[in-house]
Amino acid sequence: MSFPLFIARRIYRTPGDRNRVSRPAITIATAGIAIGLAVMIVSVCIVIGFKHSIRDKVIGFGSHIQVTNFMNQMDGDQSPIAAGDSMMNGVKHIPGVKHAERFAYKQGVLKTDNDFLGVMFEGLGQEFDSTFFHQHLVAGSLPHFSDSHASGELTISQAMAEKLRLKTGDRVFAYFIDNNGVRMRRFKITGVYQTNLSQYDNLMCLTDLYTAIKLNGWNKDQATGIAVTVNDFNKVDAVDHSFVSKINKHTDHYGQTYVAETIRELNPQIFSWLDLLDVNVYIILLLMLAVATVTMISGLLIIILERTSMIGTLKSLGARNKTIRHIFLWFAVFIIGKGLLIGNLMGIGLCLIQKYFGIVKLDPATYYVNTVPIELNIPLIVLLNIATLLISVFVLIAPSYLVSHIHPAKTMKYE
Repeated sequence: MSFPLFIARRIYRTPGDRNRVSRPAITIATAGIAIGLAVMIVSVCIVIGFKHSIRDKVIGFGSHIQVTNFMNQMDGDQSPIAAGDSMMNGVKHIPGVKHAERFAYKQGVLKTDNDFLGVMFEGLGQEFDSTFFHQHLVAGSLPHFSDSHASGELTISQAMAEKLRLKTGDRVFAYFIDNNGVRMRRFKITGVYQTNLSQYDNLMCLTDLYTAIKLNGWNKDQATGIAVTVNDFNKVDAVDHSFVSKINKHTDHYGQTYVAETIRELNPQIFSWLDLLDVNVYIILLLMLAVATVTMISGLLIIILERTSMIGTLKSLGARNKTIRHIFLWFAVFIIGKGLLIGNLMGIGLCLIQKYFGIVKLDPATYYVNTVPIELNIPLIVLLNIATLLISVFVLIAPSYLVSHIHPAKTMKYE
Protein backbone atom coordinates (compact mmCIF):
# COMPACT_ATOMS: atom_id res chain seq x y z
CA MET A 1 0.00 0.00 0.00
CA SER A 2 1.37 3.45 -0.94
CA PHE A 3 2.21 5.98 1.76
CA PRO A 4 -0.40 8.62 0.63
CA LEU A 5 -3.15 5.99 0.54
CA PHE A 6 -2.17 4.68 4.00
CA ILE A 7 -2.24 8.16 5.59
CA ALA A 8 -5.51 9.06 3.84
CA ARG A 9 -7.19 5.91 5.17
CA ARG A 10 -5.97 6.59 8.71
CA ILE A 11 -7.28 10.16 8.57
CA TYR A 12 -10.63 9.08 7.15
CA ARG A 13 -11.12 6.26 9.66
CA THR A 14 -9.87 8.05 12.79
CA PRO A 15 -12.85 8.23 15.23
CA GLY A 16 -11.52 11.33 16.99
CA ASP A 17 -11.58 13.19 13.70
CA ARG A 18 -15.38 13.40 13.88
CA ASN A 19 -15.17 16.33 16.32
CA ARG A 20 -13.23 18.49 13.92
CA VAL A 21 -14.67 21.55 12.17
CA SER A 22 -14.24 19.82 8.79
CA ARG A 23 -16.84 17.14 9.57
CA PRO A 24 -19.83 19.29 8.46
CA ALA A 25 -17.94 20.13 5.26
CA ILE A 26 -17.28 16.44 4.65
CA THR A 27 -20.94 15.64 5.30
CA ILE A 28 -22.07 18.37 2.90
CA ALA A 29 -19.62 17.20 0.23
CA THR A 30 -20.81 13.60 0.60
CA ALA A 31 -24.44 14.73 0.41
CA GLY A 32 -23.66 16.82 -2.68
CA ILE A 33 -22.18 13.82 -4.46
CA ALA A 34 -25.00 11.51 -3.34
CA ILE A 35 -27.86 13.83 -4.27
CA GLY A 36 -26.23 14.82 -7.53
CA LEU A 37 -25.72 11.21 -8.61
CA ALA A 38 -29.22 10.19 -7.46
CA VAL A 39 -30.80 13.00 -9.49
CA MET A 40 -28.71 12.07 -12.54
CA ILE A 41 -29.69 8.39 -12.31
CA VAL A 42 -33.39 9.18 -11.89
CA SER A 43 -33.34 11.74 -14.71
CA VAL A 44 -31.59 9.43 -17.16
CA CYS A 45 -33.82 6.45 -16.31
CA ILE A 46 -36.98 8.55 -16.70
CA VAL A 47 -35.97 10.07 -20.03
CA ILE A 48 -34.85 6.72 -21.46
CA GLY A 49 -38.03 5.05 -20.21
CA PHE A 50 -40.22 7.83 -21.60
CA LYS A 51 -38.49 7.87 -24.99
CA HIS A 52 -38.66 4.10 -25.36
CA SER A 53 -42.31 3.96 -24.21
CA ILE A 54 -43.42 6.51 -26.82
CA ARG A 55 -41.13 5.05 -29.47
CA ASP A 56 -42.46 1.53 -28.92
CA LYS A 57 -46.05 2.77 -29.21
CA VAL A 58 -45.34 4.56 -32.49
CA ILE A 59 -43.52 1.46 -33.79
CA GLY A 60 -46.45 -0.71 -32.65
CA PHE A 61 -48.67 1.17 -35.10
CA GLY A 62 -46.14 1.56 -37.89
CA SER A 63 -43.25 -0.95 -37.50
CA HIS A 64 -39.60 -0.01 -38.14
CA ILE A 65 -39.75 0.29 -41.94
CA GLN A 66 -42.71 0.51 -44.30
CA VAL A 67 -42.64 -0.39 -47.97
CA THR A 68 -45.46 1.47 -49.73
CA ASN A 69 -46.42 3.05 -53.04
CA PHE A 70 -44.35 6.07 -54.08
CA MET A 71 -47.53 7.85 -55.18
CA ASN A 72 -48.79 7.90 -51.58
CA GLN A 73 -46.13 10.52 -50.83
CA MET A 74 -47.33 12.68 -53.69
CA ASP A 75 -51.11 12.76 -53.37
CA GLY A 76 -51.87 11.14 -49.98
CA ASP A 77 -54.18 8.52 -51.51
CA GLN A 78 -54.06 4.85 -50.58
CA SER A 79 -52.48 3.52 -53.76
CA PRO A 80 -51.62 -0.21 -53.54
CA ILE A 81 -48.48 -2.17 -54.26
CA ALA A 82 -48.05 -5.80 -55.20
CA ALA A 83 -47.31 -7.70 -51.99
CA GLY A 84 -47.47 -11.30 -53.15
CA ASP A 85 -45.42 -14.24 -51.92
CA SER A 86 -42.40 -13.42 -54.08
CA MET A 87 -42.25 -9.84 -52.82
CA MET A 88 -42.71 -10.92 -49.20
CA ASN A 89 -39.92 -13.51 -49.49
CA GLY A 90 -37.63 -10.91 -51.04
CA VAL A 91 -38.24 -8.52 -48.15
CA LYS A 92 -37.74 -11.21 -45.50
CA HIS A 93 -34.35 -12.20 -46.96
CA ILE A 94 -32.89 -8.69 -46.72
CA PRO A 95 -30.16 -8.76 -44.01
CA GLY A 96 -31.33 -7.42 -40.66
CA VAL A 97 -35.06 -8.07 -41.24
CA LYS A 98 -36.78 -9.90 -38.40
CA HIS A 99 -40.41 -9.92 -39.53
CA ALA A 100 -42.56 -8.65 -42.40
CA GLU A 101 -46.35 -8.37 -42.68
CA ARG A 102 -48.89 -6.87 -45.06
CA PHE A 103 -51.41 -4.19 -44.19
CA ALA A 104 -54.16 -2.30 -45.99
CA TYR A 105 -55.88 0.94 -45.02
CA LYS A 106 -59.44 2.02 -45.78
CA GLN A 107 -61.14 5.17 -44.55
CA GLY A 108 -64.68 4.84 -43.30
CA VAL A 109 -67.32 6.05 -40.87
CA LEU A 110 -68.60 4.16 -37.83
CA LYS A 111 -72.26 4.94 -37.10
CA THR A 112 -74.51 4.15 -34.21
CA ASP A 113 -78.10 5.23 -33.59
CA ASN A 114 -76.95 8.42 -31.89
CA ASP A 115 -73.53 9.29 -33.28
CA PHE A 116 -70.95 8.71 -36.01
CA LEU A 117 -67.15 8.88 -36.20
CA GLY A 118 -64.65 8.94 -39.05
CA VAL A 119 -61.92 6.32 -38.62
CA MET A 120 -59.20 4.45 -40.49
CA PHE A 121 -59.63 0.70 -40.89
CA GLU A 122 -56.37 -1.23 -40.88
CA GLY A 123 -56.64 -4.66 -42.45
CA LEU A 124 -54.12 -7.24 -41.26
CA GLY A 125 -53.24 -10.74 -42.40
CA GLN A 126 -52.53 -13.96 -40.54
CA GLU A 127 -48.80 -13.11 -40.36
CA PHE A 128 -49.56 -10.04 -38.22
CA ASP A 129 -47.55 -9.87 -34.97
CA SER A 130 -50.23 -8.94 -32.44
CA THR A 131 -47.93 -8.68 -29.40
CA PHE A 132 -48.20 -4.89 -29.16
CA PHE A 133 -52.00 -4.79 -29.27
CA HIS A 134 -52.34 -7.69 -26.85
CA GLN A 135 -50.28 -5.66 -24.37
CA HIS A 136 -52.67 -2.72 -24.70
CA LEU A 137 -55.93 -4.65 -24.95
CA VAL A 138 -58.31 -3.51 -22.19
CA ALA A 139 -61.32 -5.67 -23.12
CA GLY A 140 -62.24 -8.56 -25.38
CA SER A 141 -59.93 -10.01 -28.02
CA LEU A 142 -58.46 -9.15 -31.38
CA PRO A 143 -60.25 -10.06 -34.64
CA HIS A 144 -59.41 -13.17 -36.64
CA PHE A 145 -56.90 -11.77 -39.11
CA SER A 146 -57.09 -13.40 -42.53
CA ASP A 147 -56.48 -12.63 -46.20
CA SER A 148 -58.86 -15.30 -47.49
CA HIS A 149 -62.23 -14.53 -45.89
CA ALA A 150 -64.03 -11.74 -44.06
CA SER A 151 -64.31 -12.13 -40.30
CA GLY A 152 -66.79 -9.29 -39.76
CA GLU A 153 -64.90 -8.45 -36.57
CA LEU A 154 -63.47 -5.16 -35.42
CA THR A 155 -61.24 -3.93 -32.60
CA ILE A 156 -61.57 -0.26 -31.69
CA SER A 157 -59.83 2.04 -29.23
CA GLN A 158 -61.11 3.05 -25.82
CA ALA A 159 -61.52 6.60 -27.12
CA MET A 160 -63.78 5.39 -29.94
CA ALA A 161 -65.76 3.17 -27.59
CA GLU A 162 -66.44 6.12 -25.27
CA LYS A 163 -67.42 8.48 -28.07
CA LEU A 164 -69.79 5.98 -29.70
CA ARG A 165 -70.88 4.31 -26.43
CA LEU A 166 -69.80 0.88 -27.67
CA LYS A 167 -68.50 -2.16 -25.84
CA THR A 168 -67.31 -5.63 -26.76
CA GLY A 169 -70.07 -7.77 -28.28
CA ASP A 170 -71.92 -4.77 -29.77
CA ARG A 171 -72.52 -4.50 -33.48
CA VAL A 172 -71.86 -1.33 -35.43
CA PHE A 173 -72.43 -0.21 -39.02
CA ALA A 174 -69.54 1.14 -41.07
CA TYR A 175 -69.99 3.25 -44.20
CA PHE A 176 -67.40 3.64 -46.97
CA ILE A 177 -67.59 6.41 -49.55
CA ASP A 178 -65.45 6.36 -52.70
CA ASN A 179 -65.75 6.45 -56.48
CA ASN A 180 -67.97 3.36 -56.34
CA GLY A 181 -70.53 5.16 -54.19
CA VAL A 182 -71.55 4.37 -50.63
CA ARG A 183 -71.13 0.88 -49.23
CA MET A 184 -72.11 -0.45 -45.84
CA ARG A 185 -70.68 -3.24 -43.69
CA ARG A 186 -71.73 -4.50 -40.30
CA PHE A 187 -69.03 -5.37 -37.77
CA LYS A 188 -68.98 -7.00 -34.37
CA ILE A 189 -66.81 -5.29 -31.73
CA THR A 190 -64.53 -8.04 -30.43
CA GLY A 191 -62.02 -5.96 -28.51
CA VAL A 192 -61.03 -2.55 -27.17
CA TYR A 193 -57.45 -1.31 -26.93
CA GLN A 194 -55.86 1.75 -25.32
CA THR A 195 -52.33 3.08 -25.96
CA ASN A 196 -52.92 6.72 -24.84
CA LEU A 197 -51.27 7.85 -28.09
CA SER A 198 -54.21 10.03 -29.07
CA GLN A 199 -53.33 10.60 -32.72
CA TYR A 200 -53.63 6.84 -33.25
CA ASP A 201 -56.26 5.96 -30.66
CA ASN A 202 -58.67 8.47 -32.22
CA LEU A 203 -58.16 7.04 -35.69
CA MET A 204 -57.10 3.40 -35.98
CA CYS A 205 -59.34 0.34 -35.71
CA LEU A 206 -58.33 -3.20 -36.68
CA THR A 207 -59.98 -5.73 -38.97
CA ASP A 208 -58.88 -8.50 -41.34
CA LEU A 209 -56.82 -7.88 -44.48
CA TYR A 210 -59.40 -9.55 -46.78
CA THR A 211 -62.09 -7.01 -45.85
CA ALA A 212 -59.81 -4.00 -46.39
CA ILE A 213 -58.63 -5.28 -49.79
CA LYS A 214 -62.20 -5.94 -50.95
CA LEU A 215 -63.41 -2.54 -49.79
CA ASN A 216 -60.60 -0.90 -51.75
CA GLY A 217 -61.42 -2.99 -54.84
CA TRP A 218 -57.88 -4.33 -55.12
CA ASN A 219 -56.56 -7.68 -56.29
CA LYS A 220 -55.71 -10.40 -53.80
CA ASP A 221 -51.94 -9.84 -54.04
CA GLN A 222 -52.18 -6.09 -53.43
CA ALA A 223 -51.92 -4.13 -50.16
CA THR A 224 -51.25 -0.62 -48.92
CA GLY A 225 -47.81 -1.71 -47.83
CA ILE A 226 -45.48 -4.09 -46.06
CA ALA A 227 -44.54 -3.41 -42.43
CA VAL A 228 -41.01 -4.55 -41.60
CA THR A 229 -39.47 -5.13 -38.16
CA VAL A 230 -35.67 -5.25 -37.89
CA ASN A 231 -33.53 -7.17 -35.41
CA ASP A 232 -32.02 -4.04 -33.85
CA PHE A 233 -33.75 -0.65 -33.91
CA ASN A 234 -30.38 1.11 -33.56
CA LYS A 235 -29.43 -0.37 -36.96
CA VAL A 236 -32.68 0.53 -38.71
CA ASP A 237 -30.94 3.10 -40.93
CA ALA A 238 -28.41 0.51 -42.10
CA VAL A 239 -31.21 -1.92 -42.98
CA ASP A 240 -33.07 0.91 -44.71
CA HIS A 241 -30.05 1.45 -46.97
CA SER A 242 -30.49 -2.14 -48.17
CA PHE A 243 -34.15 -1.42 -48.92
CA VAL A 244 -33.20 1.73 -50.82
CA SER A 245 -30.76 -0.17 -53.03
CA LYS A 246 -32.89 -3.31 -53.55
CA ILE A 247 -36.49 -2.03 -53.52
CA ASN A 248 -36.76 1.75 -53.94
CA LYS A 249 -37.70 2.89 -57.47
CA HIS A 250 -38.43 -0.68 -58.55
CA THR A 251 -41.88 -1.30 -60.03
CA ASP A 252 -44.29 -4.16 -59.54
CA HIS A 253 -46.20 -5.96 -62.28
CA TYR A 254 -48.99 -3.38 -61.97
CA GLY A 255 -46.56 -0.60 -62.81
CA GLN A 256 -46.52 0.84 -59.27
CA THR A 257 -43.24 2.11 -57.76
CA TYR A 258 -41.99 0.88 -54.40
CA VAL A 259 -40.55 3.17 -51.73
CA ALA A 260 -39.24 2.29 -48.24
CA GLU A 261 -39.37 4.70 -45.30
CA THR A 262 -38.23 4.34 -41.72
CA ILE A 263 -40.49 5.10 -38.75
CA ARG A 264 -38.45 8.26 -38.13
CA GLU A 265 -39.19 9.49 -41.64
CA LEU A 266 -42.88 8.68 -41.25
CA ASN A 267 -43.15 10.45 -37.87
CA PRO A 268 -40.48 13.18 -37.86
CA GLN A 269 -42.33 15.44 -35.41
CA ILE A 270 -42.61 12.80 -32.68
CA PHE A 271 -38.99 11.67 -32.93
CA SER A 272 -37.68 15.25 -33.10
CA TRP A 273 -39.63 15.98 -29.92
CA LEU A 274 -38.16 12.90 -28.24
CA ASP A 275 -34.64 13.93 -29.29
CA LEU A 276 -35.17 17.31 -27.61
CA LEU A 277 -35.54 15.51 -24.28
CA ASP A 278 -31.82 14.71 -24.42
CA VAL A 279 -31.07 18.43 -24.07
CA ASN A 280 -32.90 18.48 -20.73
CA VAL A 281 -30.84 15.53 -19.52
CA TYR A 282 -27.56 17.18 -20.51
CA ILE A 283 -28.52 20.34 -18.61
CA ILE A 284 -29.44 18.32 -15.50
CA LEU A 285 -26.17 16.36 -15.67
CA LEU A 286 -24.10 19.53 -15.96
CA LEU A 287 -25.93 21.21 -13.07
CA MET A 288 -25.62 18.21 -10.78
CA LEU A 289 -21.93 17.74 -11.61
CA ALA A 290 -21.37 21.42 -10.92
CA VAL A 291 -23.04 21.14 -7.51
CA ALA A 292 -21.06 18.01 -6.63
CA THR A 293 -17.70 19.45 -7.68
CA VAL A 294 -18.22 22.81 -5.95
CA THR A 295 -19.10 21.11 -2.65
CA MET A 296 -16.07 18.83 -2.99
CA ILE A 297 -13.72 21.75 -3.72
CA SER A 298 -14.97 23.73 -0.73
CA GLY A 299 -14.76 20.64 1.49
CA LEU A 300 -11.19 19.86 0.39
CA LEU A 301 -10.03 23.42 1.04
CA ILE A 302 -11.49 23.31 4.55
CA ILE A 303 -9.80 19.96 5.21
CA ILE A 304 -6.41 21.25 3.97
CA LEU A 305 -6.64 24.37 6.14
CA GLU A 306 -7.63 22.34 9.16
CA ARG A 307 -4.74 19.92 8.56
CA THR A 308 -2.14 22.66 8.26
CA SER A 309 -0.24 21.36 11.30
CA MET A 310 -0.15 17.85 9.89
CA ILE A 311 1.07 19.18 6.53
CA GLY A 312 3.86 21.11 8.28
CA THR A 313 4.90 18.03 10.26
CA LEU A 314 4.98 15.84 7.13
CA LYS A 315 7.05 18.42 5.27
CA SER A 316 9.49 18.69 8.17
CA LEU A 317 9.91 14.90 7.99
CA GLY A 318 10.79 15.14 4.31
CA ALA A 319 7.45 14.57 2.56
CA ARG A 320 7.22 16.27 -0.83
CA ASN A 321 4.32 18.48 -1.93
CA LYS A 322 3.31 15.83 -4.48
CA THR A 323 3.03 13.17 -1.79
CA ILE A 324 0.93 15.40 0.46
CA ARG A 325 -1.36 16.36 -2.45
CA HIS A 326 -1.92 12.67 -3.13
CA ILE A 327 -2.90 12.16 0.51
CA PHE A 328 -5.70 14.69 0.24
CA LEU A 329 -6.76 13.46 -3.20
CA TRP A 330 -7.08 9.91 -1.80
CA PHE A 331 -9.03 11.35 1.12
CA ALA A 332 -11.37 13.03 -1.41
CA VAL A 333 -11.77 9.69 -3.25
CA PHE A 334 -13.04 8.10 0.00
CA ILE A 335 -15.58 10.90 0.42
CA ILE A 336 -16.66 10.66 -3.22
CA GLY A 337 -16.90 6.87 -3.00
CA LYS A 338 -19.20 7.09 0.01
CA GLY A 339 -21.32 9.68 -1.80
CA LEU A 340 -21.53 7.47 -4.89
CA LEU A 341 -22.63 4.49 -2.79
CA ILE A 342 -25.39 6.50 -1.10
CA GLY A 343 -26.37 8.11 -4.42
CA ASN A 344 -26.72 4.73 -6.12
CA LEU A 345 -28.87 3.41 -3.31
CA MET A 346 -31.08 6.50 -3.45
CA GLY A 347 -31.32 6.78 -7.25
CA ILE A 348 -31.76 3.10 -8.09
CA GLY A 349 -34.07 2.63 -5.11
CA LEU A 350 -36.38 5.44 -6.26
CA CYS A 351 -36.35 4.06 -9.80
CA LEU A 352 -37.26 0.55 -8.64
CA ILE A 353 -40.10 1.87 -6.47
CA GLN A 354 -41.53 3.83 -9.39
CA LYS A 355 -40.99 0.99 -11.87
CA TYR A 356 -42.83 -1.65 -9.85
CA PHE A 357 -45.37 0.45 -7.95
CA GLY A 358 -46.00 3.40 -10.29
CA ILE A 359 -46.40 5.91 -7.46
CA VAL A 360 -45.96 9.04 -9.62
CA LYS A 361 -48.91 9.35 -12.02
CA LEU A 362 -49.17 11.34 -15.24
CA ASP A 363 -52.00 12.66 -17.36
CA PRO A 364 -52.08 10.35 -20.40
CA ALA A 365 -53.77 13.03 -22.50
CA THR A 366 -50.62 15.14 -22.18
CA TYR A 367 -47.78 12.65 -21.68
CA TYR A 368 -49.20 9.56 -23.47
CA VAL A 369 -48.47 7.35 -20.43
CA ASN A 370 -50.32 6.79 -17.13
CA THR A 371 -47.27 6.74 -14.86
CA VAL A 372 -43.71 8.02 -15.05
CA PRO A 373 -41.89 5.33 -17.09
CA ILE A 374 -38.58 3.99 -15.80
CA GLU A 375 -35.96 2.02 -17.67
CA LEU A 376 -32.88 0.97 -15.72
CA ASN A 377 -29.81 1.04 -17.97
CA ILE A 378 -27.03 -0.56 -15.93
CA PRO A 379 -24.14 0.28 -18.33
CA LEU A 380 -25.22 3.93 -18.37
CA ILE A 381 -25.50 4.03 -14.56
CA VAL A 382 -21.99 2.58 -14.28
CA LEU A 383 -20.78 5.21 -16.76
CA LEU A 384 -22.39 7.97 -14.65
CA ASN A 385 -20.56 6.68 -11.57
CA ILE A 386 -17.21 6.56 -13.34
CA ALA A 387 -17.69 9.99 -14.90
CA THR A 388 -18.71 11.54 -11.59
CA LEU A 389 -15.69 10.05 -9.83
CA LEU A 390 -13.19 11.08 -12.51
CA ILE A 391 -14.56 14.62 -12.96
CA SER A 392 -14.79 15.21 -9.20
CA VAL A 393 -11.19 14.08 -8.65
CA PHE A 394 -9.95 16.03 -11.68
CA VAL A 395 -11.37 19.37 -10.48
CA LEU A 396 -9.70 18.81 -7.09
CA ILE A 397 -6.20 18.67 -8.56
CA ALA A 398 -5.85 22.45 -8.76
CA PRO A 399 -7.12 23.15 -5.18
CA SER A 400 -4.75 20.47 -3.84
CA TYR A 401 -1.79 22.67 -4.84
CA LEU A 402 -2.64 24.82 -1.80
CA VAL A 403 -0.40 22.51 0.23
CA SER A 404 2.67 23.84 -1.61
CA HIS A 405 2.09 27.27 -0.02
CA ILE A 406 2.18 25.89 3.52
CA HIS A 407 5.62 26.13 5.16
CA PRO A 408 6.61 24.05 8.21
CA ALA A 409 7.90 27.05 10.18
CA LYS A 410 4.64 28.94 9.80
CA THR A 411 2.48 26.03 11.00
CA MET A 412 3.55 26.56 14.62
CA LYS A 413 0.78 29.15 15.13
CA TYR A 414 -1.85 26.44 14.39
CA GLU A 415 -0.70 24.34 17.37
